[in-house]
Amino acid sequence: MGSQWKAKHRDAAANARGRIFGKLCKEITIAARNGNDPDMNPKLRLLVEQAKKASMPRETLERALKKHADKDAVNYDALTYEGFTPHRVAVIVECLTDNVNRTASEMRVLFRKGQLGNSGSVAWDFDHVGMVEAQGAGDAETAAIEAGAQDFEAADEGVVLFYTEPADLDLVCKALPNFGFTVQAAKLGYKPKNPVDLGEAELAEVENFLAAIDNHDDVQNVYVAL
Repeated sequence: MGSQWKAKHRDAAANARGRIFGKLCKEITIAARNGNDPDMNPKLRLLVEQAKKASMPRETLERALKKHADKDAVNYDALTYEGFTPHRVAVIVECLTDNVNRTASEMRVLFRKGQLGNSGSVAWDFDHVGMVEAQGAGDAETAAIEAGAQDFEAADEGVVLFYTEPADLDLVCKALPNFGFTVQAAKLGYKPKNPVDLGEAELAEVENFLAAIDNHDDVQNVYVAL
């Protein structure tokens, strides 16, 4: 399944496009605080490229880039929740919220079918890595070695997921096109050290739990040990 959980067929749903844009806009606005010139801000450049590949309207992208300078704009706080899904599968949930108390309360409700843990309760079972989603006809192993990635694995729809050291994320993104790969998305995330296998019934229950969390407006990323 991979380290970042994604709802099945979520990208094909009509209303999912708006959710994807909303998540990207939040991240772009926050990244732009460190400079709104993508050429001078590697994180912002990756997000802008991701937004363009997701066909975000130009006006929407420009508003997100300018929003950080608006004194009346909403300020977002980054929150991370750790815990377990049903059947004790470790999960990390990253949120961006304009109301910390509301999000905390709603996360507690969503985790009732699992178990909400304290900070660090499951993070030890994940590696913090750079994740690069890329597509191409090149040899993935050669590309990983030459571009400086730590590892790689096949993902859905012909995409290859390259793992990097956090500090090497931008360098690997720049190098992969030289080996026949087009970068589609890149970010820092969490890779499980000990992914677990579940039966069909248990997996379905975990999927439902994860879907409910992912549908929350403040949730940006969900990483699970599957």
